[in-house]
Amino acid sequence: METLRYGIGIDIAKDKFDCCISTITHMQVVEVKAQASFANSPSGFDAFTQWVSKHRKLAHLPLAFLMEATGVYYEQLAWYLHTKDCPVSVVLPNKAKKYKESLGLKSKNDRIDARGLAQMICERAYTSWQPLSKSLYTLRLIARQIESITTQATATANSLHALTYGMFRDKQAEQIYAQQLVLLEQQKQALRLRVEQIVAADPALQRKFVAILKIKGLGIQSLAVIVAETNGFAAFESAAQLVSYAGYDVIENQSGNREGKTSISKRGNSHIRRAMYFPAFNMVRYDVGTFPGLYERIFERTRIKMKGYVAVQKKLLTLVYALWKKDEAFDPGYHQSLKEQASRDTELVPSLATAGKPVKKVTPAITTRVTQDKHPSKPRRMPSLADTNLPT
Repeated sequence: METLRYGIGIDIAKDKFDCCISTITHMQVVEVKAQASFANSPSGFDAFTQWVSKHRKLAHLPLAFLMEATGVYYEQLAWYLHTKDCPVSVVLPNKAKKYKESLGLKSKNDRIDARGLAQMICERAYTSWQPLSKSLYTLRLIARQIESITTQATATANSLHALTYGMFRDKQAEQIYAQQLVLLEQQKQALRLRVEQIVAADPALQRKFVAILKIKGLGIQSLAVIVAETNGFAAFESAAQLVSYAGYDVIENQSGNREGKTSISKRGNSHIRRAMYFPAFNMVRYDVGTFPGLYERIFERTRIKMKGYVAVQKKLLTLVYALWKKDEAFDPGYHQSLKEQASRDTELVPSLATAGKPVKKVTPAITTRVTQDKHPSKPRRMPSLADTNLPT
């Protein structure tokens, strides 16, 4: 049987990684050639490449590497293979888990996981892993630290509140919590200043930030999260992919006569959704573009405010994506004219000539796409990014 390609699956831990090299034939038969373990260190990486060369008997056949996004432990090996021009891909752990379950692999250990990843890359094609630039990597690191400190500050404030209103009070404990709050706030302000410094130090990054931040209500911290978590939208070919990656894609639950709940999947980057929370409120509060109209339509139909704000989050995210890709600045005047045009198209204006007669609703003459408040529900292909290790 003719061999088509080599696939190497890598299961990474903190101190070591297990790997498996397999081949696939034109009859879709996958055969394991060898398995081994190496240290997760530069010397282990060198030994790994020598091991691959030894077992790659047919050097003319294509070779692909696949690994799971295990925290940050995979990054050094992924970068090492990337510098060697090796085609390496990174997938989310839950995607690899579902694939191995489909193979009937009930047991789980490092060798079995590496074998499943090897078969996975033999049978399927994945987008090559692209490393983040130094600026975006640092931005992502700092943005996540700010998010972590904010969570700690909220928990500390709640504990202080509980102590203050308890049956018995301890002044010393309250003082410790108050000092922690002050320290956390100082650290958060220092990190926010660091974000501004990183953006200012990169001319290309600063130019795009200045153009997009003309959107009233969108701050530099929220935009930094969006850009850093998506690697500057490098691997996205459409807004639909970005929507799916952020977890804003709509999923249906319907079968026969049963109509289940329809909601966003939330199976994506939770950091982006968290960063979009307050900007969505600002879009409605400051009457930016068509965002208030979108919110009102959703709220009138569902009577649930949060659904309206989620729709605004999704639309704002796609707007940022479009401006970034086109390298354009936000134009408030253009979006204001769109809002006025939409208002004229849908508004009912009875006159004396039509008094007493039923007034027909005027709708736009051309409807070529699904509106923001009518979400399409169909599967979206998600790219494989350098930051696919994000918690969902």
